[in-house]
Amino acid sequence: MRIALVHDWLAVQGGAERVTRELIDLFDPDVFALVDFLTPQARQEVLGGRHARTTFIQQLPFARTHFRSYLPLFPMAIERLDLRGYDLVLSASYAVAKGVRTHPGQVHLSYIHTPMRYAWVMEDDYLRDHGMHGLKGMLLRQVLSRLRRWDRDHTARITCLVANSHNTADRIRTCYGRESRVVHPPVDVDRFTPGPGPRGHFLAVSRLVPYKRVDRIIDAFRGMPDRRLVICGDGPERARLMRSPPPNVRFVGEVPHAELVQLMRGAHALIAAAHEDFGLTPLEANACGTPVLALAAGGYLETVVDGDTGLFFPAAEAAPIRAAVERFERTGVRAGPEALRAHALRFGREVFRAAMRDAVDQCLRHAPH
Repeated sequence: MRIALVHDWLAVQGGAERVTRELIDLFDPDVFALVDFLTPQARQEVLGGRHARTTFIQQLPFARTHFRSYLPLFPMAIERLDLRGYDLVLSASYAVAKGVRTHPGQVHLSYIHTPMRYAWVMEDDYLRDHGMHGLKGMLLRQVLSRLRRWDRDHTARITCLVANSHNTADRIRTCYGRESRVVHPPVDVDRFTPGPGPRGHFLAVSRLVPYKRVDRIIDAFRGMPDRRLVICGDGPERARLMRSPPPNVRFVGEVPHAELVQLMRGAHALIAAAHEDFGLTPLEANACGTPVLALAAGGYLETVVDGDTGLFFPAAEAAPIRAAVERFERTGVRAGPEALRAHALRFGREVFRAAMRDAVDQCLRHAPH
């Protein structure tokens, strides 16, 4: 059976890319994406060294750094991927990958990280975060309206839907009127492991994009000069965030896996302020024996046990984050390193692989022929 795997875009390493790597290891597919700008190191981590087959957006001016600016062209680009000759199409989608064009006789299973946030659930936040006001805002709203119609029409044609969380399954039901099976993303508990070392900092691990709210975490530590914050990750917001950080905040960019594990092992706690669809990083921190301070919303409600594996804060603002840090320093959490790791093991790679094999088998068995 010939299998194709379609990912939205390959530019950074994140939770979605770790899911794609698992799907590659499981099914050995040919890989497609809008663009592929992975560094050699990230290419090895995400694609096992291979290259994705890409769309015309790969060749457009400034695409390496500004491919997201071509958002209105994404539907056209993804539909032009030629998947003839494949029996099974897998898409791992948080944007347009699930809109890939399939042909009679092909089975399409889509693993949905989220319906497009900026089109369906965060339009106002997206416009505000990117300074889209007046005429620009009006034009972008028209683009997003067309994108929603296209997205709904194409999702209706997919054979089977798999959601990465119950939170995402609810969004799928609301946006598309369809049911989906839930398979949580995998935690690589063999690579994220506890270890010795003093705990001397708090840690944020995130793509540096507006909705991750890393700026709010920085503002919280601006008011706590005696506590250290390390920020691990890269993205289009990095230059802005680094303009005037307080002296107790350190940016380390994207780091090799071994260094990331050391940063997690050496953290008092991981801080996560985004409204995530699932949120894999807190579980990776738990696998290293490190608790989590997280926003009480979205997928974190499925992965963080308040008071046990972490503490919640009610809003992604500096004051609640600061209050959570202070409460954590007073009370800690009930789970020790072994119990934190046991919690992460419930989301391990073998659990994911067994569930995805079964999801694909069921989809192939019940697909119309």
